[in-house]
Amino acid sequence: MLSVLGLDELQERAYRRLVQLPSGSATEVAEHLRVDLPDVVAALESLESMGLAARSVASPEHFTASPPELALGSLIVERQQDIRRAELELHALTELFRGAASERVHTDVIDVVRGRQAVAQHFAQLQRGARREVCALVKPEVAVVTAEENVDEKVALDRGVTYKVVVEKRAFEQPGFSEMAAESAAAGEQIRVAESVPLRLLVTDRELALLPLVPDETGGSEVGALLVRPSGLLDALLALFDLVWQQANPIHLGPDDSATRPGAGLEEIDRHLLTLLQAGLTDQAIVGQLGMSLRTVQRRVHQLMAEAGVTTRFQLGSTAARRGWLPRG
Repeated sequence: MLSVLGLDELQERAYRRLVQLPSGSATEVAEHLRVDLPDVVAALESLESMGLAARSVASPEHFTASPPELALGSLIVERQQDIRRAELELHALTELFRGAASERVHTDVIDVVRGRQAVAQHFAQLQRGARREVCALVKPEVAVVTAEENVDEKVALDRGVTYKVVVEKRAFEQPGFSEMAAESAAAGEQIRVAESVPLRLLVTDRELALLPLVPDETGGSEVGALLVRPSGLLDALLALFDLVWQQANPIHLGPDDSATRPGAGLEEIDRHLLTLLQAGLTDQAIVGQLGMSLRTVQRRVHQLMAEAGVTTRFQLGSTAARRGWLPRG
């Protein structure tokens, strides 16, 4: 998309159309794009001012596209120079910050963030700035940002950041939660389930941690969070996350190659059911996730046990893994 170079949608569409023509009038471009003529005239004039289009010598009411390698190349160079200047400024500010950090007392490794909006902003900024890894502990109750609102997660996943998330089991009792988790898993998130998690936590690149703090039941305290910088406390939080991650149960919600493995005849609903059983959900919780009756869930579980030739649910889980009915962790 040319929008990264500063073009809006109509400017981009108009330029792409001109590239395909020896020359074109505003009327011709407007008819092709099915856009009002005044809007196209304004877009073409703005392209002209940016050097992306020029008036035809033979017919001034016609426009011709400037060569992409020339016109867009100069814009790319400008953006690269802007990025380079930003990197130099970032480096200078980082050095200043490190110099000040070396003089801080031990209590200065923690910043207190107050207010829902400020916490949400830090939550987004940490993910946007992540370079390698994001680790998170998730409890059922929403602290600041819902799963639907956390658009920065997918952006980070798309650019190659690893996400390791441990979810408290009760979260799967919320309607639609497994579908949202499946979308995240499909995007590359690694998800594990624990009976409970000790606290809410977000850590980026093992360098910064955010601990959201929610109001008590009486509403007597404001939403806030602790931002923890490199310190012994951060090391302890990382050790806690690693311990919870190791003890949590892997859950497979993303796409897999089950169609090419034994058990490919298993229905998708039964794979989903096995996944929720693997997470340790109760039958009642599975009812809420799959939209089935309790009797139907129990009947399907017994059918799977019969097909696997086992008599307990524990045996069903191990047999399903051994037969390849679910992806391996």
